[in-house]
Amino acid sequence: MLNIDLKGKKAFVVGIGDDQGFGFSIAKTLFEAGCEIIIGTWAPIVKIFETSWKNKKFDESRKLKDGSLFDYIKLYPIDASYDYPEDVPSDIKENKRYKELSGYTVSEVAKKIEKDFGKIDILVHSLANSPEVMKSLLETSRKGYLAAQSASAYSLISLIHHFGPLMNKNSSALALTYEASTKVVPQYGGGMSSAKASLESDIRTLAYEAGRKFKIRINAISAGPLKSRAAKAIGFIDDAINYSKANAPLQKDLAPEEVANAALFLLSDLASAITGEILFVDNGLNIMGMAMDSKSFEKSEKN
Repeated sequence: MLNIDLKGKKAFVVGIGDDQGFGFSIAKTLFEAGCEIIIGTWAPIVKIFETSWKNKKFDESRKLKDGSLFDYIKLYPIDASYDYPEDVPSDIKENKRYKELSGYTVSEVAKKIEKDFGKIDILVHSLANSPEVMKSLLETSRKGYLAAQSASAYSLISLIHHFGPLMNKNSSALALTYEASTKVVPQYGGGMSSAKASLESDIRTLAYEAGRKFKIRINAISAGPLKSRAAKAIGFIDDAINYSKANAPLQKDLAPEEVANAALFLLSDLASAITGEILFVDNGLNIMGMAMDSKSFEKSEKN
């Protein structure tokens, strides 16, 4: 049996805000493989996350196979919508959730990590946000659309630009995407489907450019629906999960650990010749061209 050993390696996982999302599960799985974990948490919720961690609210989710707990070596507040301090608007700087924080732009966090740890080996982009996600694309404002692109797609370009020089040769980066990038998912609004399409296009171009410049690999996982806190905010997650279970080849819930195991492979040396790929981890839903629970099939069966 192949064993993935990441001892001596450091990973920066950006976008962990609680213990329910894919980012947390990926970080935990990397840790269990021996990797040291550095966390980047969206600046406005840093206090909530740190308090929950300290008060043991995540302890059940942190449990490893041997009974010990997943832990991180340092956490940095980050808002990947801003590259440099001068990019942060004054109203954001004065916002009560930001006011006590400093150095949370991408460039500043990169400098801090370089100072604290030197080089890293793994970068995980688990970021997606749209202020108008509940609106249809037709009703999305220009401002909301561009905000979704900035937080969900350009953020990867910024991270690779600033962290690429800090990554050891033959290191690996990973992003998380969703099949709304290429197919219509009606309630996935606010420009998020467009942002995911941009993200996947950028994955391919960055794989080439960063591969040549920094000698690193960049891939993405297109994960099926998961009932995380972030997904609940979209509003249709239960319907998406039920649809997947009714129509995917594998009729079961998707476990975050299944996505994390795929991430572990892609981020390890076992995938040393794989870059620019979008790997579907969705119980096979992406291959289906017809909805098997459609009423059209009921009609044909009656005939």
